[in-house]
Amino acid sequence: MRELEDEGLGSCDSDEIESKSAKRALVGLGGRFLFYPTLLYNVVRNQIQSEFRWWDEVDQYLLLGAVPFQRDVLRLQKLGVKGVVTLNEPYETLVPSSLYKAHGIEHLMIPTRDYLFAPSLVDISRAVDFIHRHASHGSTTYVHCKAGRGRSTTIVLCYLIEYKNMTPVDALEYVRSRRPRVLLAPSQWQAVQEYSKRKSEFPALQNSAQRSLSLNDSILVTGADLEGYVTNEVCISDQMDLLNCSVKGTTDEILPSDSLLEEEVLVTEKDLEGYESCRPMESKLSCMLSSLKFSSSGRPASGRVQEIRAW
Repeated sequence: MRELEDEGLGSCDSDEIESKSAKRALVGLGGRFLFYPTLLYNVVRNQIQSEFRWWDEVDQYLLLGAVPFQRDVLRLQKLGVKGVVTLNEPYETLVPSSLYKAHGIEHLMIPTRDYLFAPSLVDISRAVDFIHRHASHGSTTYVHCKAGRGRSTTIVLCYLIEYKNMTPVDALEYVRSRRPRVLLAPSQWQAVQEYSKRKSEFPALQNSAQRSLSLNDSILVTGADLEGYVTNEVCISDQMDLLNCSVKGTTDEILPSDSLLEEEVLVTEKDLEGYESCRPMESKLSCMLSSLKFSSSGRPASGRVQEIRAW
């Protein structure tokens, strides 16, 4: 049922839902039957055709390819891979998460049915953020499905749209220049377009949410911000104690040591517990949350990178 809701079928009538469910079951059965024959076909082509690579480098910190074998884990590690996104269902997954972990590789699993289906927008966002987090730390992510053509390409296209400012068409053309055999099912291409549309409609909201989360919902408060929001000396004293405590307990960890912010401290909601008599100040802080402006840490898109070959 969750999978049907992810595909936007929650508002469909019962007959249509039953039809979609039967389609999923039939495709799933066919996928299980065809998995090993098609995997063997890919392995043979990889051995006899030099242009049929197991994976390709799409960006400086991003690899797109087919399902890895256990023997590939060490090779991926040597390539600087610190994260793997698996779009396979359990029966298609050949490397357990424990093996990745043993080699210092983080494993994100997003089981998605093969051939006609795409990951949900929620799962796409999880994968895109996963790739970006690793890239921000200078480490590579390997995104794969069974053949590296459809499901995994959907994720890679959305990453390029999100962080390289490409359109869906431009992203697809670029990925095809790196890995010519990519091929998206209609539902996968639709998911890419929907992701792009959502990004263009709500860019400010997404950026604000990401930046707020990166600061753990902490805010900067100065002495001037508290003026006019206290009514008695006891509350003033309590607030000063709160500020002094916050300076010692939080700013050394979060603010840079050479900060030029004079008399500014970080105050979280937890810090305000026990200060019920200072409701005006808490109201002030709540209002500030919606108007804060954070500086962006995004980096410009890198140019085309050199292609690698999987042996």
